[in-house]
Amino acid sequence: MKAYIVRRIAGLIPVMLVVAIATFVLVHLAPGDPAAVMLGPDATSEDVLKLQRQLGLDLPIPVQLGRWLARLARGDLGDSIFLHRPVTTAIFERLEPTLVLTTFGTLIAIVIGIPIGILSAARHNTAVDQASSVVSLLGLSIPNFLLGLLLVLVFAVWLGWLPVAGYVSLERGLGKALPYLIMPAFSLGFVQSALIARITRSSMLDVLREQYITVGRAKGLPERVVIYKHALRNAIIPTLTVVGITFAVLIGGSVVIETVFNIPGLGRLIISSVGRRDYPMVQGIALFIALTYMLVNLLVDILYAYVDPRVKYE
Repeated sequence: MKAYIVRRIAGLIPVMLVVAIATFVLVHLAPGDPAAVMLGPDATSEDVLKLQRQLGLDLPIPVQLGRWLARLARGDLGDSIFLHRPVTTAIFERLEPTLVLTTFGTLIAIVIGIPIGILSAARHNTAVDQASSVVSLLGLSIPNFLLGLLLVLVFAVWLGWLPVAGYVSLERGLGKALPYLIMPAFSLGFVQSALIARITRSSMLDVLREQYITVGRAKGLPERVVIYKHALRNAIIPTLTVVGITFAVLIGGSVVIETVFNIPGLGRLIISSVGRRDYPMVQGIALFIALTYMLVNLLVDILYAYVDPRVKYE
């Protein structure tokens, strides 16, 4: 297991290098000039050229790329052009809202998706199965931002039960932070729960057709034991994969929800950075999200061995 983990971590380096180069090239190919944005529309061309030289933006793209990769090798993501602080510092300042929102969204997806998938498989071809399929289809069809706006309309505007938008840090207590998290987390989690439910249902149906399940039922085992002790444990690996992907997707995909609910997370930060052409910040956030994807996938692979002893890594 240790050798496998070391190989996987070593394999992150070339992948991150490719992501870094691709991100750098794409960001610099986008139209717009950070110097012109910073100085405003009234700036002269001489002022823009002067600021470009100060920021190093007048150098050829390969030279800028080489300098950035050299800093990256030292663990330095550079400084934000507009925030005037290290990119790493800015990312960690905005990380808590995104991480908390993603965690709550993933928990909601698990709490909704896995029970629906199990129930749908256990009641295959019944009205319960059909109703579960309708819920899953609804979750796959509705955009998360539209669901978020509907929740705001009903629970914040009409009923007044929850705040319309904003964010309260967990440092002030879960009781104060939770009302601000319910709607955005549900908007993210409900959409992803549909995928988890469908994968869980499919995996459970495959396992429930196995011979040992039939033997267990013939021996008179309670259906609850057959479903949760024998079938679910052997069907959970595909679901674990989807849960891991869900967490990684929500880390990078909460941009719209953070904008809708005015949450000061990485999503809003990258949106503002793109609008300002803040190259170092966009590149840093893209690398952070890519690294999160790969680390979550590694964690899921490690969990396989603990959930299913038949899985071995050499």
